[in-house]
Amino acid sequence: MKTISRCAMALTLAAAVAGCSSDMVTGGPLIRPGEPQGTIRVENATSGQLHAVLISTCSASTYGLNRLPSGMAIPPGGFYNFTVSAGCWDVSGGTLGVGDARGRIQVGPGGTSSIRIF
Repeated sequence: MKTISRCAMALTLAAAVAGCSSDMVTGGPLIRPGEPQGTIRVENATSGQLHAVLISTCSASTYGLNRLPSGMAIPPGGFYNFTVSAGCWDVSGGTLGVGDARGRIQVGPGGTSSIRIF
């Protein structure tokens, strides 16, 4: 019986989320067709690996989903570049128990904007 209840709750939640703009929940696409592109560089200044980097357009209601490729982590002292459409982006990342950072950055066409996770 518990399994059926959990399934029903999951379906209800999925239906509720479907009524919202998915871009507002996921953070939107990193590259919007036809727009100039730039780069967000996420630098890991912590002593641990970064397993999640959340990036969303500034107009989204959340930081969105993890944008690192599946199984990827940014090692201490390392970085990862994300190609994005030029514009305003919110970025969040962190290492559990070590540190985190959140920031709003502007990415210019052909430019690179960096954020360091401490």
